[in-house]
Amino acid sequence: MPWMNGMWGMGWMWFFPFLFLAGLGVFLMVFMRRMGGGFCGTGSSPRNKDETPKEVLDQRYAKGEITREQYLEMRKDLD
Repeated sequence: MPWMNGMWGMGWMWFFPFLFLAGLGVFLMVFMRRMGGGFCGTGSSPRNKDETPKEVLDQRYAKGEITREQYLEMRKDLD
């Protein structure tokens, strides 16, 4: 029966695109988690959860993200 060979081939045609899309979805989920974004902004922050506000402020000043005046004012607010 010649049509049986055709049926077998057609039956598996949906499997490989589905497998590809599933793999792409898993890859994107892992990539988003590693980047710290999570889903809809619910991911974990890349910062260490044990840092105090003063340590975060010290790091921002060391990186040059804030000026000396801003650092001193914020430090005074934290004390």
